[in-house]
Amino acid sequence: MRVKVLMQCTECKRRNYSTMKNKKNTTGRIELNKYCPFDKKHTLHKETK
Repeated sequence: MRVKVLMQCTECKRRNYSTMKNKKNTTGRIELNKYCPFDKKHTLHKETK
């Protein structure tokens, strides 16, 4: 089952991205390096509830 998740920047704490993940294959939280338009650089983004 695929669910929609929000990605939050670890530096500015804003929710910049939304993505889909498969709960069956990925049971933990996603951590990706994404571009933050507010910081104007690539930062670590973590999945929020």
